[in-house]
Amino acid sequence: MKIAIFTDIYAPWGSGGIASSIKAQKTELEKLGHEVTVFCPGFDAREKNVVNVPSHRWIKINKSVVSKRPTVVEDFVLQKFPDFAKFDVVHVHYEASCSLAGVRLARRFGLPLVQTMHGREDMAIAINIPHPFKYLVASLLNHMHAKYLPHHIKIKRDKFQALTRARAKMWELMVNQAEYADVMVVPSNHFARKLEHYGVTRPFVQVSNGVSAELVQMEFVERRLDDGAVLKMIWNSRLSHEKRILPFLQAVAMLKRPYLLHVYGDGNDLKAAKKYAKKHNLKVKFYGMQKREKIIRTMAEAHLSILASYNFDNQPMTLLEAQATGLPVFFCDPNMLEIVPSESYIIAGGPEPVAMAIALENFEDTSIAKMSKQMLKHRAAVLQTAQIDDLLGAYELAAQKRPQTK
Repeated sequence: MKIAIFTDIYAPWGSGGIASSIKAQKTELEKLGHEVTVFCPGFDAREKNVVNVPSHRWIKINKSVVSKRPTVVEDFVLQKFPDFAKFDVVHVHYEASCSLAGVRLARRFGLPLVQTMHGREDMAIAINIPHPFKYLVASLLNHMHAKYLPHHIKIKRDKFQALTRARAKMWELMVNQAEYADVMVVPSNHFARKLEHYGVTRPFVQVSNGVSAELVQMEFVERRLDDGAVLKMIWNSRLSHEKRILPFLQAVAMLKRPYLLHVYGDGNDLKAAKKYAKKHNLKVKFYGMQKREKIIRTMAEAHLSILASYNFDNQPMTLLEAQATGLPVFFCDPNMLEIVPSESYIIAGGPEPVAMAIALENFEDTSIAKMSKQMLKHRAAVLQTAQIDDLLGAYELAAQKRPQTK
């Protein structure tokens, strides 16, 4: 099969778990003999069959490179690939410029189109944009998106997820892009139900994000925490408003038990997090952006992986990588209960710092071994090798929905 992947985030010009998951998908598809070409923003791509589309040198979002407008990307792709119609399927991963170009090219040539929905763009606006500008920014993004993919579904403010006019605009953007696909891929059931609620009618195929098997080849042993010993925690997410590093540090400041928190990542809350940790004399080590291999080695020695986001994440790689390494997890969003195995986690009673602190303070130290055993038992389920057949099934279903005219 000849596959074109369009994504607005891909290593090394983009960061985060989703970028690494897409890279792992490409690797596994190629191992099976499929021809995969990834189109993404960036410069001087050196990976085989990765094509950097025209991108802005000085514009970045969350430190990821941004491609130029969809029409520029389309013209570039057709110059490089005048036989674009020979692709068997187009798979897009985001709602920004490069991915929009992929949608438009698929429709232009009548190719089967698969769309993976990764994130909550409504919450990204709600959390990261200053209050007076939320609706303005959401409306502008919605207008620009509709310019390239006309919107046929209108979303109004409600009491479910579109609690503000700004969030309604972003849900409108997401569901309209989803409706252009022949098949929708979603990593989690809870996100699929939200998309259906707002009018997405495309067939859904649930395909988990996957962890590269090569990344977790080392042997992982069952974690144990002796009574009264230092609780070793690792934060392996962006240090951003939506990931809620500051509320978690506030929870840590309330702990009476001995602990050590390793923090990996970068983001708009890094400076504030460092300042807060220093002011409150917290036992926290900040490492910034590091290679995944180094993070995995720290995970192998930790007792808990931390996820503090709430009503934002779809299926965070933080939880999947923890499962792949046999590491118990801590979170406060009940949506994450479907992501990890039973009896492998600690869940806070709510998103507030005090609720997180109570959960971390009161669990039994000996339960770490039981939780780790559960993670180790199910670690193979989150590897990319276990997901690839489902992804190919989505491609085949898309081809059935839109027969190719070649």
